[in-house]
Amino acid sequence: MKTIKKKIKMIVEKTDTGFSAYAVDYPIFTTGKSITDLISNAYEASNLYYVDQQIKIGQENLKFELDFRQFFQYYKVINAKFLADKIGMNATLLSQYVSGNKKPSETQTEKILMGIHQIGQELAEINLIYR
Repeated sequence: MKTIKKKIKMIVEKTDTGFSAYAVDYPIFTTGKSITDLISNAYEASNLYYVDQQIKIGQENLKFELDFRQFFQYYKVINAKFLADKIGMNATLLSQYVSGNKKPSETQTEKILMGIHQIGQELAEINLIYR
């Protein structure tokens, strides 16, 4: 099996029954009840698209994009005010990005994403004690 070096951008959208995703430059579409289901189904759909070419699509080939509002609706555990404080951003400004009233610049988007990744890394390194 061959692999490709190109990233396939998948746009993720919230639906009434879960999530859907479509590739920007390819006729690849899928759905899922959760983000986890959607990602799994996106790999399957992408591999089906390339099956005749004997190309294997892996984690390094798909790039999932989700807008701010949908991200914070799905990951309710991430508090926008807490995130704003963590990354040194005005909480009202972040709230406007989340609600869709304003669109962040590429620099602001990267800053927010780095903060989200930092929180994720911190959570991944924590062990809870139970007695």
